[in-house]
Amino acid sequence: MKAASSGVIELRDLPLNTAIGTYGPGDMVPDEHLLDLTLGIAVDQLLIACDGMEHVFDYDPLIVEIDRLAADGHYETQERLVTRIAMACASYPQIERIEICLKKRPVRHGGGSLGVRLSLDEQATDALRHHHTTASA
Repeated sequence: MKAASSGVIELRDLPLNTAIGTYGPGDMVPDEHLLDLTLGIAVDQLLIACDGMEHVFDYDPLIVEIDRLAADGHYETQERLVTRIAMACASYPQIERIEICLKKRPVRHGGGSLGVRLSLDEQATDALRHHHTTASA
């Protein structure tokens, strides 16, 4: 069986300016929240015959939107910000699959990181895209 061709855009360890969680006295408050994002796109967006932005997926507007969402107020949970990032990704028809990992560190004074990961295949991405479109209408 032949493997299908696929393309991905990867973003790793992007620090987000965000406030997530509720902490009491003596609780370990994370120093940073880091985003890993893997976006599945069509191979023809990566294997291009001519150099030029018109031939590829321009991820810069998505990064700007993710920064806006991250700074858009206080979040109780990482999961809510991950959901909003997934919805932003799904709004781009070029994105076929989405994998998001949002992690915070340190977890304890000795270090560590703790994160949530969401993986959406093509069907789940389309479902989210459809839900986002109908919810916005």
